Amino acid sequence: MRPIHYLRCFGGIANREWLRFLNQRGRFFSALVRPLVWLAIFATGFHFVLGVSIIPPYETYVPYAVYIAPGLIAMILMFNGMLSSLSMVYDRETGSMRILMVSPLPRWFLLTAKLLAGVIVSVLQAYAFLAIALIWEIEPPWYGYITVLPALVLAGLMLGALGLLLSSAIRQLENFASVMNFVIFPMFFASSALYPLWHVKEASFLLYDVCQLNPFSHAVELIRFALYGQLEPVSAVVLVAATTVFLTLAVYGYDPAKGLMARRTAD
Repeated sequence: MRPIHYLRCFGGIANREWLRFLNQRGRFFSALVRPLVWLAIFATGFHFVLGVSIIPPYETYVPYAVYIAPGLIAMILMFNGMLSSLSMVYDRETGSMRILMVSPLPRWFLLTAKLLAGVIVSVLQAYAFLAIALIWEIEPPWYGYITVLPALVLAGLMLGALGLLLSSAIRQLENFASVMNFVIFPMFFASSALYPLWHVKEASFLLYDVCQLNPFSHAVELIRFALYGQLEPVSAVVLVAATTVFLTLAVYGYDPAKGLMARRTAD
């Protein structure tokens, strides 16, 4: 296969994902309105939070809306990654995914193309959130809108790969919805999205360790630092490692000869 074939395949998958997104306007509004409602409620209920700022003075009170904005952006990426993977379960039930999987292109490329197509949609929604968040005076420096792009892509890849892994193990559409909620909310609340980790450590060492091991926490921190033009290297390494593991397991799970799909067929 020549590079042009890979490019055409990716273009087709990305175009299909984009058209599906345009035809499902409720998906855009639900993914965007949910964090905006959280932002409005928490910004009203809590005014300030004492945290370690990434710009001097480093230990200062910051508006709570400013603190939780990166976590809500990561929530958008997570919900969209899960919904994008949900379409894989739907395609499996309708039989259209079989057409994709019999392509002469390698399975890892097909799943990666699907993942990248979903990330493009996620990033657009994240920037839409940042534009609306100006109402709450969430105004990172102008260069932050540029430096946050790699962080959004990397976080979107990790969360989307997790969604692909879950979709490879789910048989029915109804089951995926319940599993999605079982995964999303524990990951979100057991992270640094809503409160600083030092505050969690004061309350519970066990929960603090869970938050440290939670890859969603590192997605939030990477976005939080990137909005101010800084890199959080530990979070970046964790996200790269988690993306590699999740995507590798997803490719294995979608292998009809030896993965989870083969086990379901045998059952």
